Amino acid sequence: MTALPDPARSRAVLIGTASYRHLPQLPAVEAGVVDLAAELCDATVWGLPVQHCTVVTDPLSAQALLDPVHQASEEATDTLLVYFAGHGMRDAESADLYLALGDSREHLGYTAVAYQHLRTALRSARARRKVVVLDCCFSGRAARALGGGDILAAEAAVDGAYVLTASPRDRIALAPDGERYTAFTGELLGVLRHGVDDAPELIDLDTLYRVLLERLRAKNRPLPQHSQENGVGRLPLARNKARAGHRVPGPVLPADVRAAMVSTGLAVARLLRAKGNIRDALPVLRLALQEQQTAGAEGDLLAVQLELSELLAETGQIKEAIEVLELAFQQVHKVYGPEAVLVCRRLADLLQESGNHLQACEVLKHALDISERGGPA
Repeated sequence: MTALPDPARSRAVLIGTASYRHLPQLPAVEAGVVDLAAELCDATVWGLPVQHCTVVTDPLSAQALLDPVHQASEEATDTLLVYFAGHGMRDAESADLYLALGDSREHLGYTAVAYQHLRTALRSARARRKVVVLDCCFSGRAARALGGGDILAAEAAVDGAYVLTASPRDRIALAPDGERYTAFTGELLGVLRHGVDDAPELIDLDTLYRVLLERLRAKNRPLPQHSQENGVGRLPLARNKARAGHRVPGPVLPADVRAAMVSTGLAVARLLRAKGNIRDALPVLRLALQEQQTAGAEGDLLAVQLELSELLAETGQIKEAIEVLELAFQQVHKVYGPEAVLVCRRLADLLQESGNHLQACEVLKHALDISERGGPA
């Protein structure tokens, strides 16, 4: 395979549960899901249209988690990518893998979503190739269920499926305290953002797995697992940014230039923030937002808005942070669908902090309406 999957005929569904009532909180999940969506939609990475990348944050029911997957399964004819980040659970009776919801309870599979239901959605997918990425505890059980030589794999096999998991079947995935991302998704984003020095111009799934394995092993963190069928591991998933300087010069479209400028600005701002230099990160993000709004493009727009609003709130500029999130809501309400819930929650928090309790309640009510209907109002 010498080209990336056709973005027009591909779909991605990114699911993340960060808030739990009975299980430990996973704040790093929220940032990972949103930023992964931005990378997949980045023209310098894959270029998936934003309307083809569905983000589901903190689903409240099995329907909220699975309905977007079934819809994407019906629409995708080239490649379908499904990502889940959150708690993975083992049922006390069967020891099968379950994906935890916000109200799930440990060892009680009926309070979560059985992985077999996600597998059913994949089996019915029209896409020629399916990619499953699981960043959760005990996720290696999914690799066992979709590939390998045992009886369970034979019964549950999905043609053209590739499964990449954050941990072996009986190990716990790692969400390091104080880090922006989980261990697995942090390394995954690192590959997409910076590329791999010794890899070709297009990074395939097998290369991605090899690099993640090496980097996580070097940091003494849980090791990922993988399983595949029909040679899907050769499928290129992203452009290799480390090789960008070695390409033969060719025509450059203005849209590509703008996308690269915004993506670079976002990366620089995150680096400055990680170094504690918020003062310089703020103007970089403002410039990136201005450039994207002027161009009338989507791309990394939501990621820039969320990053900027967080920094503004941290520095006490609540009014401006609210303005940025209100603009973000107008965008996700039209394009992102379920991501509007994430924006609503952050906007409501800032409104409540600034004393606008009634407006905060209205925003939260709107988020609840979106969740119940499974889409934007």
